[in-house]
Amino acid sequence: MRILTTLATLLAAAAIAGCTSAPIQNVSDATVVSPAGKPLSEEQVKTAIIRAGLALGWQMKEAGPGKIAGSLALRKHVAEVEIPYSATTYSITYKSSVNLDENSGMIHKNYNGWIQNLTKGINAQLLAS
Repeated sequence: MRILTTLATLLAAAAIAGCTSAPIQNVSDATVVSPAGKPLSEEQVKTAIIRAGLALGWQMKEAGPGKIAGSLALRKHVAEVEIPYSATTYSITYKSSVNLDENSGMIHKNYNGWIQNLTKGINAQLLAS
């Protein structure tokens, strides 16, 4: 009986450990939402993306026309994304990471939460524009 209990405990621990990764979730061509449906300029979209990232602890810098590079460093973990944007859409695409166990399109599940928070922050900044 003790062996079965130990085996069950080990299997449960292995299952929990396996749940720490998830498929990388990119944001593709999210529609720029503006207050009262008024069009925003590309500059306003860029400013909203940068403000949202900075408010959440991301380092944000321009990486060329219509493109922002974002980097989030938490403890020993680093996530880097590319954010192409226009006046009507933006995307958030995984670029690289450190200590997030990225492998074959899978990554530590916290990464996707960070991207969801960044997306919500961008949308909130766009609505405030």
